[in-house]
Parts: sequence; structure tokens; C-alpha cells
Amino acid sequence: MKIGKRFNQLTLEEYFYFIDNYKKYTDFNTLGLYRSIIENERLSTADKVTVREYANKLFQKYYAFLQLKDPLVYFELSTIELDLTSGDKDKIWNDIRNNQQKILTDKRIKHRNFGDYSKHNCGIESCVYNGMMVKQNSVLSEGNMHFKGDKNKYQKQLKSVKIKSQRREQKQIVTRELDIE
Repeated sequence: MKIGKRFNQLTLEEYFYFIDNYKKYTDFNTLGLYRSIIENERLSTADKVTVREYANKLFQKYYAFLQLKDPLVYFELSTIELDLTSGDKDKIWNDIRNNQQKILTDKRIKHRNFGDYSKHNCGIESCVYNGMMVKQNSVLSEGNMHFKGDKNKYQKQLKSVKIKSQRREQKQIVTRELDIE
């Protein structure tokens, strides 16, 4: 069966019905469900919180993985009823980054090409590459996932070039001093 309706046009009762019977519908999309909670104009803020909590009972693992897949939707969902200062927003984003790193290490995922991070999104509306899937670390990739503990893969190479030039300079200094004496 198919739902036949956009999620962001559902009422509160329809949300509960479709969440309870999600296995019956072939076009049920959990990411679409969570995005629609934010976009739905028919629901009040209290109703949005109720639907989010009800959906989290069934899709708790997916909701946690949403931090990695689509962090902006996760942020908006987790802060629906909250009045935030900029410090609160920064703290929540830091928590999201920390949780992303935990999820990647727990699941032993080596690549970081997920959801929003796998598509080109430069912010220019007329860009022909917007929404196009891109390879990780390619020229077109805009938002890469970075953590504080990441190592710069070019750092070793730069360090070896620096040490090599220092050795060369030391040899030149020694030869000059020998020539003077």
C-alpha cells in the first residue's frame, strides 16, 4: 500500500496512524517523516513535540543516526520547543559533532560521505551542481565532516620537507665554517 499523501500535509491523528502501521506502506520514509514534522504548518509546536516523541519510540536508532545523516534536521527537531541563545546553539552543535564521531567509531565506518555531506551544496541557487552526488574530498564537495582529532594527511609530508631543508642548511653552515678556518 501507499500513503498517497505528503507527510507535511498530515494531521496529528494521521501521523500516529501511519507511524503505528509503517510496515504496511511501501512509500514510508523515516527521513521524510522527521523532515515533515518541522515543515508541517497544520501542527502546533506542542503537537510537533508529541509527534517527534511518538516517532522516537519506534525509530530511536534512526533518530540517533540522523545526527550523522542530516544534522540540520536533527538540530531543528531537537530544538522545536526551545528558546535558544547563540551559546546554547553552539553547545548543541558541539554535542552533535561529538556524537557524529562516536557513531562513526562505534559502527567502524571509515568514510564520511553521508546524507548532506555526499551532495554538492555551495549555496548558490543557480549552480548546476547543486544536489549532485559527489565523491568524498573531490573539488566539488563543499561540506566535509571534520573533527578536532583528525590528522592532516599532508602534515607528515610538509614536516619531512621542512626537516630536509633544515638539514641542508645545517650542512651549508658547517661547510662555510670549515672553509673560514
